[in-house]
Amino acid sequence: MNEHFSSDIATSLGGGRDRLEAAQLASAAELPSAETEDWRYSPIADLPIGDLRPVVAAPDGVAVDDFGTVVTARAATVTIIDGFVTSVEVDAGWAAKGLSIDGSVSIESSIPANERTLFDHLHAAFSPTSVRISVPAGLAVTDPIVVINHHATAGSVAFPHLIVDGGPSCEVSVVERQTSVAATALIVPVTELTAADAANVRYSVIQENEDGHWQVGRQWSSVGSQATLSAGTAAFGGQYQRVRSDCRIVGRGGTANLVAAYYGDGDQVLDFRTFQHHEARDTRSDLLFKGSQDDTSGSIYTGLIHIHPDGAGSNAFQTNRNVKLSEDAWAWSVPNLEIENNDVHCSHASTVSPVDTDQRFYLHAPGGRRPADRRRLL
Repeated sequence: MNEHFSSDIATSLGGGRDRLEAAQLASAAELPSAETEDWRYSPIADLPIGDLRPVVAAPDGVAVDDFGTVVTARAATVTIIDGFVTSVEVDAGWAAKGLSIDGSVSIESSIPANERTLFDHLHAAFSPTSVRISVPAGLAVTDPIVVINHHATAGSVAFPHLIVDGGPSCEVSVVERQTSVAATALIVPVTELTAADAANVRYSVIQENEDGHWQVGRQWSSVGSQATLSAGTAAFGGQYQRVRSDCRIVGRGGTANLVAAYYGDGDQVLDFRTFQHHEARDTRSDLLFKGSQDDTSGSIYTGLIHIHPDGAGSNAFQTNRNVKLSEDAWAWSVPNLEIENNDVHCSHASTVSPVDTDQRFYLHAPGGRRPADRRRLL
């Protein structure tokens, strides 16, 4: 750490004692080690944290792509730059129906104290505010909500915090796009998703950060009774991009669908750590993460399905597939099960393989056809 992460700078952001305590905990914490299981295989020791400083004010004059050519009709647009909420625009019709977005919510993390790392303490100390998307009970928001999350300042650390609070029997879809400058910088985002009883909450994030950019993110979700949470990730950019996802299904009959697609090239590393917690009866989770690695890039996947003692009747599935597009690309895939109730159905699977040699031959053949197919054309 360095003098830029001081308690005085943390408290200058407001929030008083909570920020002060988090800054003190951060100063006493160490950078995680790849020797520990939670960070195994990662290049975390190479993070130049000592050369970075937190962003303490929203930058001026930063233009961002609002994703308008891709998502046209929308219920709301939220813009976050360097962790600061710079604009919130809610469609008047949806606002009249009860959709609410507050960009000045005080930081209150759901992450248990005993699970917090250096990055969690830094987030609690230096994140300026949370933005909370609140959907009232029974409201079906049929247009997507778009969140633009841009990291604009080279040499800095940004701490955005997004909360999606889906009320009972509601329906909502949130699409987040993450972009950055092409420079050494770090973003530590925290996303909290709640699907109350019988809610249908969909969240998708598209990560398109530039070369040299680092990310250490957290996604924390809670699924109520008969609710459905669908969380998807598309990851393409950055130097080292890590997301830890903790999904807790706490209500009977809750369902979580977790998917990711990723592609790495150059020497970048994409890192995913997932936890599927079945804490109630008759719950279901289905995880499918698929990616490909080129050049000398790599991917890391470690996942845990945890069936808690009260999780009878649960169905849980976990699959990770990786394709190596070059000889020097690499992938680590480590799925795990922890089952504390016998009345369940669980499975996990993973593969790491190169492109099949026969398929590669056919792709290289003139016209992309198999030899037998070409003969039929003569």
